[in-house]
Amino acid sequence: MTARSTHHNLWAARAGDLALALICLLGAIAFLYPFAMGRAETGFGQAHAATAPIFFALLGPALLALLIAELSAGRLNTRILAVLGVLTGVVAVLRLPAGPADSPTFFFLIILAGYVYGARFGFLLGALALLVSALLTGGVGPWLPFQMFVTGWMGMSAGLLAPLSRRLRPGGWGEIGLLAGFGYLWGFLFGALMNLWFWPFAPPGELGWMPGSGLVATLRQYAIFYAVTSLAWDAVRAFGNAVLIALLGRLVLKELRRFHNRFWFTVAEDAAA
Repeated sequence: MTARSTHHNLWAARAGDLALALICLLGAIAFLYPFAMGRAETGFGQAHAATAPIFFALLGPALLALLIAELSAGRLNTRILAVLGVLTGVVAVLRLPAGPADSPTFFFLIILAGYVYGARFGFLLGALALLVSALLTGGVGPWLPFQMFVTGWMGMSAGLLAPLSRRLRPGGWGEIGLLAGFGYLWGFLFGALMNLWFWPFAPPGELGWMPGSGLVATLRQYAIFYAVTSLAWDAVRAFGNAVLIALLGRLVLKELRRFHNRFWFTVAEDAAA
């Protein structure tokens, strides 16, 4: 590998890191800006009616930029890209028979794939799979970019668990227990985050957000809203995540790692270059 190629890969890697950071910042802005702006619109039907298309229009090119940067940096290759395409399709199909509150017919695979292939791969898989499934089911609406952000974060955070895998036996009960607990936590976290896309637009009152409330009061109001409206559904999702990972995790991890070892390659630097 020449010094020029090394320099190019370094800049491409930095571009990928920057693209992912900007996507996460965009997601944070999308969820939190209503709290800063106050109640500009009222009613669930008006939630992000004007802004969701803007966030979606920004998210698509940002995901493409991240994908191109990862390919240029060598952190993805064409074979792993093919694996990403296949897993995106599988996750989208697994979502079709999803039970109440998007229960875990597909979440577990995003978590396991992100854990094996890394944070950036996990983010791409989570975001793209939700986009494809929405197109298949006609579930395109103002909620879609928010679902893409949250499932992307799910896959990304699973990739951040990878350093722990060095201390655990691959496929052992310690690793499966870690991932099952992680899936259980995300069962609640997914619902808690997704509620924020519409909660600021709920009618003010005991369960709705009161503009002008301080941070502590807002958190208290949301805790009440979450406990009343979402906790039971999310408990079903959390339990299902944990059970599916416990039952299928060892087999799925084995296959994901087999494809990773078979298709992944790195280019060694030529000392003579």
